[in-house]
Amino acid sequence: MAMKVTRKSRLTRHQQSRLMELFVAGTTARATAQLVGVQANTAIRFFMKLRQIIASQQPSFKLYGEVEADESYFGGVRKGKRGRGAGGKVAVFGLLKRGGKVYTAIIPNAKTATLLPIIAEKVVPHSVVFTDTFKAYNALDVSDFHHRRINHSHLFAAGRNHINGIENFWNQAKRQLRKFNGIKKDNFYWFLKECEWRFNGGNHKMLLKQLKLWYKFTQD
Repeated sequence: MAMKVTRKSRLTRHQQSRLMELFVAGTTARATAQLVGVQANTAIRFFMKLRQIIASQQPSFKLYGEVEADESYFGGVRKGKRGRGAGGKVAVFGLLKRGGKVYTAIIPNAKTATLLPIIAEKVVPHSVVFTDTFKAYNALDVSDFHHRRINHSHLFAAGRNHINGIENFWNQAKRQLRKFNGIKKDNFYWFLKECEWRFNGGNHKMLLKQLKLWYKFTQD
């Protein structure tokens, strides 16, 4: 979903800078509007533009070495089916290099035909891919990857045989998104890529520097 921001902002440079600082700090758009002295809708629109810039400017990368794979489901709490295939929720597939970056993709389902091509595209062959025992990952046993399964029915994972890294990312992302009290499905992609960027990008100072460079690039 690449995009190019062409519309010039009517905000002053100081206001734009402050909005970016508070965005990186994790301040809500409404609270930011009060602190900067702009309308709430102005801050909301500016924050969405920043998310779109982030999604369009993130560089492509490959994962290698030890890689964890897992799916998760995002959405409001509701009665009915839970877990894989939960109704009304957005399904997301994630890949995480241990000690490195995470990559996420919104998926229509958690079938082998959906997940395996993503793994093949994003993970370097002969890497070790850790998954749970979900049957959709069976094809990895005869692929170009070394497949390790984690049995969640066991109380403790043995040694390096776990997917704690990607599960930690899911927890962080859901905690980040919970403060918005619901996100429209049409906008979920932008919020998801923000979570990915925050996880991959380092500390707040590094994130702000990168965001300001990307913002300047899209305005020139």
